[in-house]
Amino acid sequence: MIDVILFNLIWVLPLLVMLICTPIPNTYTRAIKRIHLSSAIIVLGIAAYLTLKLFLLTSGVSPSSNGSVFSLHFVTQVSWWNAFGAQYFIGADALSLLMVLLTSVIVLTGMLVSWSIPGNAKIFFALIQILATSVYGVFMSFDLLLFFIFYEMEAICMYLMIAGFGSGKKDYGGKKLTLTLALGSSMILAAFLGIYVESGINSWNLLELGQVVFPMSLQMWAFPLLFMGFAVSGSLFPFHFWSPDGHSAAPTAVSMFAAGVMMKMGPYACLRIAIYLMPEAARIYLPYLVYLLIFNVLLSGWIAIRHKDLKYITAYSSISHLGLIFLGIAAMTPLAFRGAVLQMLSHGFLTALFFATIGMIYSRTHTRDITQMGGLMRVMPFIGVGFVIAGFACLGLPGLSGFIAEATIFIGSFQNESSLMRVVTILAVLSITVTAIYVLQAANRMLHGPVSPNSFYSLPDANFKEKVTIVILVFSLFAIGLFPNWISEFIDTSISPIYTNLIR
Repeated sequence: MIDVILFNLIWVLPLLVMLICTPIPNTYTRAIKRIHLSSAIIVLGIAAYLTLKLFLLTSGVSPSSNGSVFSLHFVTQVSWWNAFGAQYFIGADALSLLMVLLTSVIVLTGMLVSWSIPGNAKIFFALIQILATSVYGVFMSFDLLLFFIFYEMEAICMYLMIAGFGSGKKDYGGKKLTLTLALGSSMILAAFLGIYVESGINSWNLLELGQVVFPMSLQMWAFPLLFMGFAVSGSLFPFHFWSPDGHSAAPTAVSMFAAGVMMKMGPYACLRIAIYLMPEAARIYLPYLVYLLIFNVLLSGWIAIRHKDLKYITAYSSISHLGLIFLGIAAMTPLAFRGAVLQMLSHGFLTALFFATIGMIYSRTHTRDITQMGGLMRVMPFIGVGFVIAGFACLGLPGLSGFIAEATIFIGSFQNESSLMRVVTILAVLSITVTAIYVLQAANRMLHGPVSPNSFYSLPDANFKEKVTIVILVFSLFAIGLFPNWISEFIDTSISPIYTNLIR
């Protein structure tokens, strides 16, 4: 019972703290920030505790023993809209808890790097908490209507944070992001309504819907609508265009959140909902997904080479690496599915580290143009090392999470006997060279050589909160890279029902 309460507290506490801090005057901003930070630490502690507990509970349990039904823990299930069969239904398996843990780390580190954000910090930290609530709810919900409510909250918060606290073309970037996500949401809602009506069971319960065999007349239009609706947040071509402008205009914490967590909501939901509910259509449509991945995996890297703005480079890098997640999904093998989830986690931590260090550099140099910087490793070595480690993880250096995730995807994708899939997989492996070009080019121009301009000699290195941020994210990258066995087996307990449903 205590664990169930703690699990509910993960999404309730951020919202509760936001409401408590609302009436406190702005003169107590420092105290307000400390309250928000304390709540983020508590949520991270709860997420880590429940993840460890679930890992111990599932150790030694055969993934196939659960069949095609998700084995959920810490469940709360209460009816809240009887007329439409809607429930407050939340629970956890390995996949959802790992995504919650990733989110809690990025919420905490996002607060740390935003400690001195200009403007009304009270409002900014309140919006972080609302954003955290929405994303936690997405990963914890197993009722489709509840899922959709949380999913929609996130897009509104993103716009408010970018338009209110961003830089450059912040209104344009915020609107572009929000309207593109709204397009995806409308596609998702249309598919959800079709699923609800066609099921005939008056329920939005994902587990109950998973036992319904939907007619192909529904699946053939609902699956592509649902999958592509979710893929919008994952920047799958041709819905990738919101990402570069959105990231460039966003404040540091929002860029960390968007790339680290929000862009994973799409692939997560594609696995959890679209493929799970409509496996017959998935088997028909997913092989064609590889044509879209040619842009994500290959061409976006070449675009990153041409850019000089650090955020644009990282944004196009994210589009490329999100393409690897979809490559693992399109391959439709258990190993590739596992690799896709590992890449969600790995990319979440490494992009958070990328954007965190970029934000630290920008706050000091007031530029993100790599041609206007040089020798920063001499004046801010801690930040420079953090950026380089993120780059190495992006390259898939052994010992870091990127190597484990990408190797799993490549091997799993090559297990698919399709010649096209194998050709695209080989091209994806070769694209690592392109990644090396833009990562090393950015690091070399910005961090090495003589210090330029001379005024940069007086720039300070990372402060205590920034060092804590870098250490937490670097630790996460090494933890996955050096000890992959436990997390791989843990993930399999969630992937097995999806794959079993797919091949039945």
